Amino acid sequence: MTAITTNHDVHIIGGGLAGSEAAWQLAQRGVKVRLSEMRGSAKDGSDMTPAHQTDGLAEMVCSNSFRSDDDAKNAVGLLHHEMREMDSIIMRAGEIARVPAGSAMAVDRDVFSAEVEKALQAHPNVTIVRERVDALPTSGLTIVATGPLTAQALAGSIVQATGSERLAFFDAIAPIIHHDSIDLSKCWIQSRWNKTTAASNEGGDYINCPMTQEQYLAFHRGLIEGEKSEFKQWEKDTPYFDGCMPIEVMAERGVETLRYGPMKGVGLDNPFDTTPEFPQGRWPYAVVQLRQDNKLGTLWNMVGFQTKLKYGAQIELFRTIPGLENAEFARLGGLHRNTFLNSPEVLDRQLRLKAAPHIRFAGQVTGCEGYVESAAIGLVAGMMAAAELAGRAWQPLPATTAMGALLSHITGDAEAATFQPMNVNFGLFPPLHEVGKKVRKEAYTSRAKADLASWIAETRETVPA
Repeated sequence: MTAITTNHDVHIIGGGLAGSEAAWQLAQRGVKVRLSEMRGSAKDGSDMTPAHQTDGLAEMVCSNSFRSDDDAKNAVGLLHHEMREMDSIIMRAGEIARVPAGSAMAVDRDVFSAEVEKALQAHPNVTIVRERVDALPTSGLTIVATGPLTAQALAGSIVQATGSERLAFFDAIAPIIHHDSIDLSKCWIQSRWNKTTAASNEGGDYINCPMTQEQYLAFHRGLIEGEKSEFKQWEKDTPYFDGCMPIEVMAERGVETLRYGPMKGVGLDNPFDTTPEFPQGRWPYAVVQLRQDNKLGTLWNMVGFQTKLKYGAQIELFRTIPGLENAEFARLGGLHRNTFLNSPEVLDRQLRLKAAPHIRFAGQVTGCEGYVESAAIGLVAGMMAAAELAGRAWQPLPATTAMGALLSHITGDAEAATFQPMNVNFGLFPPLHEVGKKVRKEAYTSRAKADLASWIAETRETVPA
């Protein structure tokens, strides 16, 4: 481990969503932060990762969605609420960059990244340094938020410090299509079950490309038979994460799997269902949904279509989808290798490395999955570091809250021997067996909101405006 000396109280390594959120939380509490980001440090571009496209802070590389914003009966929506209560910079920027997505929260990626970076650059307590850190610092409070694409040298230093091999899984990226290349005479705009919000597009938030049974079966065969990316020897035993499964891997699980997953037609009123080609009635046999990817509405991504098909195979197959025969792709799907710690084994309850307690970890590298979850762990890591600097004992977040439940899973509730990345979900919360199933989700969220409000009042964990 190496020492970095400069005028700061906390050194944050990694300027993704988690690192940016941690920096904001610390800075808002009067703590001087050095935020080190590798991207942008090399003129020849050698500082980029296999998945990032820019050197912007908090770049979103897989999807532009923070998923459901329903905080009444959805775990990730509840997490949104809790982060807003804690003055999350990610939620602040997300509102500014928001694009229509029904009950989900989706953003214009470029606007979002720019808003986060602008806020941090303007903050007097934050110094952003474009530099690559190759080893864990030997002293000084540090938060490592380098994410699943941690550079090889630093990853090696982490492995050496933890005394165990790091775990890994593959994460796949969905394609993005230019809107003006979509044939809207063969598809229609609607949100599933017609669920929309004030920010919704007229008619709905998704472009729906319907398939007959014959088209679907041919498409399924194409996914199975299409040419895939080659794996290197060291990658072959790396598992996928179920929450970001490549479309062709899902297809291999059975011919009907996709029709009960990303290609389900349930809740969509097919305007073409008067023809004999659609025997399912008002719902299409299968559907490919496109979701707006930027504020201008010029880019749309293929929902759930993360893929490891080679580029040529992607173009050939995806242009067989009704409405996408002449599709022009702003970005094709891709695949990258993610790494994460066996956190229940190597981290304590305050996200500190047991072997080096001056170092905290935050974000996806801890084994949480998803943009919002990653940022939430960065938020908590920042609050924990601020409390430590102030000499205050950290009062744990209630396990009944979304942040508390996720943190508990990462830092000890999960079995270390079988630990895998996890999105926030009600299965992580203390159960409410006495509450009927029909209202249980609402009960979870009501309890969480009340308990978080009490925690904030008791700890006075408020942030200056």
